Amino acid sequence: MPTPITPSPQVHLIVGAEEFLAERARLDIVAQLKQQSPEGENLMVTTLRAGDVTESELIELCSPSLFGEDRIVVLTKLEDAGKEPADLILKFAVNPAPGVAIILMHNGGGRTKALVPKLKKIATVHQAEKLRPQERMGWVTNEFRRHNVRPTPDVVQAVLAGVGSDLRELASAVSQLVADTGGVVTAQAVHDYYAGVAEVSGFDIADYACSGQEQRALVSMRRALQLGLEPAALAAALAMKVSGIARLYSLRGRVDKSLAGSLGMHPFVLEKTAQIARRWSGDAVSDAVILVADLDATVKGQGGDPHFALENAVRRISQLAR
Repeated sequence: MPTPITPSPQVHLIVGAEEFLAERARLDIVAQLKQQSPEGENLMVTTLRAGDVTESELIELCSPSLFGEDRIVVLTKLEDAGKEPADLILKFAVNPAPGVAIILMHNGGGRTKALVPKLKKIATVHQAEKLRPQERMGWVTNEFRRHNVRPTPDVVQAVLAGVGSDLRELASAVSQLVADTGGVVTAQAVHDYYAGVAEVSGFDIADYACSGQEQRALVSMRRALQLGLEPAALAAALAMKVSGIARLYSLRGRVDKSLAGSLGMHPFVLEKTAQIARRWSGDAVSDAVILVADLDATVKGQGGDPHFALENAVRRISQLAR
């Protein structure tokens, strides 16, 4: 009788087509491995598309380090890999070298669907399947519990009614609501949160995005576009806010209201923008400047869908602001 195969604690398989859950699982695994490693936050993480990886790369990444350093190898899009790279990955995953953790990401379908059962036998499995409609209430309830909040059913229903079914947006909304209410989330607070987006301007949306309030910025943006706000006007408001942050970031110190005239900003706007700018890093400012430049080109008809470009820009700027 053959010896049963025991899943290796060094190999993790994230399987499922829900990208948000898969990405969250990846981040959680990496954080846990860093916590367990003597190298902590310095633990090296290498991420590659499974279909692009070569045998020489796998040998280099998955072999024991000469200096005894641990490492994490993340292989994404395994469903798109051909037979040769898939077989190579399975070969290395069956017997991982000491100190090497391997995270495999597969959506459960695609060209290598038959590989999933084999990987499940040798790996610790993390499910990232898309939720069925009847599972969403439970998922949102658990999302609140991640923030140490126990919501009532009417709160969960109000969030689902306001946000919809996108898990990334639901998670962002829960996080924002908990932060805004100090953890005392009521159905009325949820209704007020979404009712408040009806009268927002492009400048309000830019403020939300640049202060990291992703869900509020996205909901407000969609409602404003429904009410007739021109994409070009919203793009201009975003560009103005990002430009202000970039100018204030370059000063690197205490911002005095007397600078308002030379910076071309109203003193109130200067003070408000300065508070937001303190949260930004230099790299984030640079990325945001490029984002709004690309957005400006799109809304002026130089290719692409303006609404999609706006949504992407608002989401990315909100994330850069954190």
